[in-house]
Amino acid sequence: MRNSLNGLDLLLAEADRALRTLATAVTASRPNPAADAPHNPLPTDQTRHAAALMRVNHAGEIAAQALYQGQALTARNPAVRETLRQAAAEEGDHLAWCAERLNELGSRPSLFNPLWYGGAFAIGALAGALGDQVSLGFVAETEKQVEGHLDEHLSRLPPDDVRSRRILEQMKADEIHHGQMAKSAGAAALPEPVPQLMRLTSRVMTRTAYWV
Repeated sequence: MRNSLNGLDLLLAEADRALRTLATAVTASRPNPAADAPHNPLPTDQTRHAAALMRVNHAGEIAAQALYQGQALTARNPAVRETLRQAAAEEGDHLAWCAERLNELGSRPSLFNPLWYGGAFAIGALAGALGDQVSLGFVAETEKQVEGHLDEHLSRLPPDDVRSRRILEQMKADEIHHGQMAKSAGAAALPEPVPQLMRLTSRVMTRTAYWV
């Protein structure tokens, strides 16, 4: 009976996290890095482009929340679980900042966010079930790829969009820290087909979220 209740509690807790994440009801624990940046007016086409880039980043943070929560759910070592929860909390800041910037740009999140969340949660839970070192290796590789993705977006942002730039720069610093944290905790190197599949999946999500 206790195991059944514990399982139900876990299910309800994960459902609550998913609903709060998808409803963009996540509150940042740190100040927005763009708080003191100027609100430079942008031409319509640049506003639309900046909003599309931030929608991609918001979708990525939706997936990051799901990924870390799925990994934490199946983690064996309490210390690894805490590392994943801590990373998820910082990714929650990113999610809140991206949502705020999207609102400022007069845009909306990706309509496919529930799909990104569900897929990432399943991948995270599977990675965690394969063992803590594999799960941490997945974190390290994910953050490596996200760092490259953020570099690309920083180069594509309109020059006058200082507010989006400040947010992405802080996100990049945090992602680097998460990757280093995973490596220090004993991340295993992933076999090459896995990073390739991760890049392909990411490409599908980013190209879709840019428009929808």
